[in-house]
Parts: sequence; structure tokens; C-alpha cells
Amino acid sequence: MANNYEFTPEDLKEIETIKAKFPEVMPATLPTLWVAQRRFGHVEPEVQHLVAETLDLPVSHVHGVATFYTQYYKEKMGKYVLDVCTTTSCQLCGGYDMLHYLENKLGIKAGETTKDGMFSIQSVECLGACGYAPMMQITNDVYVNNLTEEKLDEVIESLKADKMPEFESVGMPQHTERS
Repeated sequence: MANNYEFTPEDLKEIETIKAKFPEVMPATLPTLWVAQRRFGHVEPEVQHLVAETLDLPVSHVHGVATFYTQYYKEKMGKYVLDVCTTTSCQLCGGYDMLHYLENKLGIKAGETTKDGMFSIQSVECLGACGYAPMMQITNDVYVNNLTEEKLDEVIESLKADKMPEFESVGMPQHTERS
């Protein structure tokens, strides 16, 4: 397979540091896939081959890891990937409404990327923030909780200006003693 992807010397140094943390090379697969995704924006099959070659592991192992986790992008994605949770808690609180609002606003469906390459939308399983439903995650990073159409409008405008939304601290309800 022709390989159009190459790690930089800095990437290779980081990968060596990662490998040194483990007694065997196999556990280095996950963090090395992160290095690859940061470098190339995805881990499509050709990138998976590069990771396997770099770690001297079977391609089937790297492919299995990459395809198991939704956080690894198996194809080229938009600059901003909007992962909208549609699992039960988010669904009951309007997750699908928020997903469809985003689809209409951006003119694409879940699984697609805008023509300008700015946004991709994905419907994803639980992101572990059920108490703040409906919610989404932006490019494996910032969570946006308690989604509304107005909040989505603000987030999209912010991202169009290349400004990632600030971390939003959401407090947990405090237990009070009953007498």
C-alpha cells in the first residue's frame, strides 16, 4: 500500500516516549493513534497502516482499536466535529431535536461534512454527561451542556470565528439532610 503519510521527527520522538511507558508495545496503540489523529486529522486506513508499521504491530490490531472507539475519525472530517449525544437521557431531553436543528442550520446530515470543510456532525452514543442533557462534544474536547437552539446558534457563530467555546462548569445538585 502506498503511504502518503509520514510522522514528523517530533511525532516519532513522542511515540518513542509513549512506547517507553509500557512493558510491551501493544498498549501504545491508543496514544499513538492520538498522535496520528492530531497530525493528520483522522486515522483512515492508510494512517492505521502507518501506526502499525511504526509500532511494528499487525494492521488488524490497529484497525480494531481505531474502529472500536468513536473518538478516532476513520475518514477526513471537518475542522470542527460536532458529536451530538442521542442516547436515552439526551434523547428524552431533546437530543434528536438538537441534532436535527444542527443538520438544518448547517445543511448537512449526521455523518456528513459541510462543503467548506468547517463542520462535521455525528450522532453518538453516551458521552457521560447525562445530567446535563441534551449535550454535545466539539472535536473530542469541549462539552456543551443543556443545549438549546439559541446555545447552538452561539456555538456555531463562535466556531465560525475560530473561537472554541469556553469550558462550562456545571455544578452538581447538593444533597440536603432531611429531618
